[in-house]
Amino acid sequence: MFVKDNKMWKIIQVIFPIITLFLSINQIFNIKLFGFLPMLNEYLYYLLAFNLSLVFITYPAKKEEQRNVVKWYDALLFALSFALNIYFAIHSEEMILKAWEQYAPKLPTILSVFEWMLVIEAVRRTNGKMLAVFCTIFSLYPLFANKMPSVLSGQSYNFLAAAKMHILGINSILGIPLQVVGSLLIGFMFFGVVLQYSGGGKFFMDFSISTFGHVRGGPAKVAVISSALFGSLSGSAISNVITSGTVTIPAMKKAGYKDYYAAAIEACASTGGNIMPPVMGAAAFVMASFLNVDYYVIVIAAIIPALLYYLGLFFQVDSYAVKHNLLGMPKEQLPSIRKVLQQGWMYIFGFGIMFYYIFAVRMESKAPFIASLALIIIAMLNKETKFTSEKLIKMCLEFGKLMSSIISILTAVGLIVGGLMITGVALSFSRELVHAVTGTFPLLVVGAITSFILGCGLTSTAVYILLSIVLAPALLRLGIQPIASHFFILYWGILSFITPPVAMASYAAAGIAESDPTKTGLVGMRLGFVSYLIPFAFVYNSSLLAQGSLIKIIYSFFCAVIGVFFLANAFEGYMSKIGKLKIYVRVILAIAGLILLSPNQIFNLIALIIGILTIFLSKKINNHFS
Repeated sequence: MFVKDNKMWKIIQVIFPIITLFLSINQIFNIKLFGFLPMLNEYLYYLLAFNLSLVFITYPAKKEEQRNVVKWYDALLFALSFALNIYFAIHSEEMILKAWEQYAPKLPTILSVFEWMLVIEAVRRTNGKMLAVFCTIFSLYPLFANKMPSVLSGQSYNFLAAAKMHILGINSILGIPLQVVGSLLIGFMFFGVVLQYSGGGKFFMDFSISTFGHVRGGPAKVAVISSALFGSLSGSAISNVITSGTVTIPAMKKAGYKDYYAAAIEACASTGGNIMPPVMGAAAFVMASFLNVDYYVIVIAAIIPALLYYLGLFFQVDSYAVKHNLLGMPKEQLPSIRKVLQQGWMYIFGFGIMFYYIFAVRMESKAPFIASLALIIIAMLNKETKFTSEKLIKMCLEFGKLMSSIISILTAVGLIVGGLMITGVALSFSRELVHAVTGTFPLLVVGAITSFILGCGLTSTAVYILLSIVLAPALLRLGIQPIASHFFILYWGILSFITPPVAMASYAAAGIAESDPTKTGLVGMRLGFVSYLIPFAFVYNSSLLAQGSLIKIIYSFFCAVIGVFFLANAFEGYMSKIGKLKIYVRVILAIAGLILLSPNQIFNLIALIIGILTIFLSKKINNHFS
């Protein structure tokens, strides 16, 4: 991860994240340290200076290269990136006053071209060629927008004019994605790193094992719970699979789960971290900015769909355990829940502080910093969790790597946003889409397919940002609630992680389990079925996003839980206390489950009665012939 042979580069990799942290704290808490409180564009350029530059000495130009030595071209790109962004930061006020976005002198115009290229190269290193190519095409779109078909046609610019708009304006690399990083994301990412290095990861795993390890299918249920907790903080399906899967997948295989099934469970559980509060990855923070609502509104709306997703996974895991008689781990081998809570009270306390400042005080931008400080202070009082100098250095390196990756991705995604915004295509495309596709459901289907296809090559955040610009306005024109439209896009954007042919989370888990990747992906689709259905459900029933009266929300949640239970058992083909389900029973339960996700209360009641009667009669028939 860092240079071992050159102390200077290692020092930079430690110092730059610390500077990033202090820049963010100074800005968010309005401290004005030494009288320094930069303007927004100045602040964002400083973030780029200390993070975009870090990419070139942290991530090698080629994946096969070892990061033991910083090559001369890495050092050159690092210095160029740092110098360019410091230059832009110093001239930020002049940039605004003299409208450099349109009338920049020759030097900053030429430098804008170099910055543009650096952003593309940085995202190529951190996220691969696909996103880099995608960002390049969209950033160049202003050059030929007027030559596109009418639905995609927009205002064109020459190359240098586009460079100025992208780099010196506020609608492209300095747009909403990077602004979200500066205003919200840094604190939450830092909290996640502090939690990890203070021992929070071990606490999550021990808590999951002590709670569910002894029940039937215990290792699989531990994987579901622990991966949900891990994934919520990391927001990355792949890293979550690699981190927790190395522990949970072998444990599931040892307990009797087939290799492909164990891998599919971990892939689905890890992917769900993108939709699991409180952190949910970067997309949730961007969503709050796009919708112009407080972050806690997004967190509250996300709770019910996330619970339904994990309940669907949990129910199927349980049915599989019953069907194959997979018992839990012996209690004497499990950690005591009392001891786990006694040892991990500091993590619960840390989350408590963060939730208090998010929901009670409504200070979501400051909450993670306050919670992180509390965790660090408490950890320093305990020998086992105390931050040694070595641990602090590793924590800074990890934070720097995380921030440089996120900032490079979101800055590059800003180029996509800029390409669509400055040409005017974003607004015209959504308007034409409404005219071309008549009806809400067909538009949702088109949106789902588009989100999935884009998700095959982009991160969930990149997909969400792109479609929130071109697709969400079309959904809004049809009367769909804003928060439902944006969550619909987010959910479908992450499905490619578990859906073949790409299924990156499934394939990563298959590598650990040594299972067939395709089979793992197909099983993952079945286990994650809720994520395919629930987006359509909450578009038509906003109560599932905690919108509306409390009674209606509770009723809709109750019906949805029963519906997910019916669907899970129908997909698994087995139910506890009943046994194997006949095909017609599975079909009836699946239909009843789908109806229970609808907003029609009368249909809900009918489906509930039919589902219960079907289960009752199936049990009678199975008992009669057993």
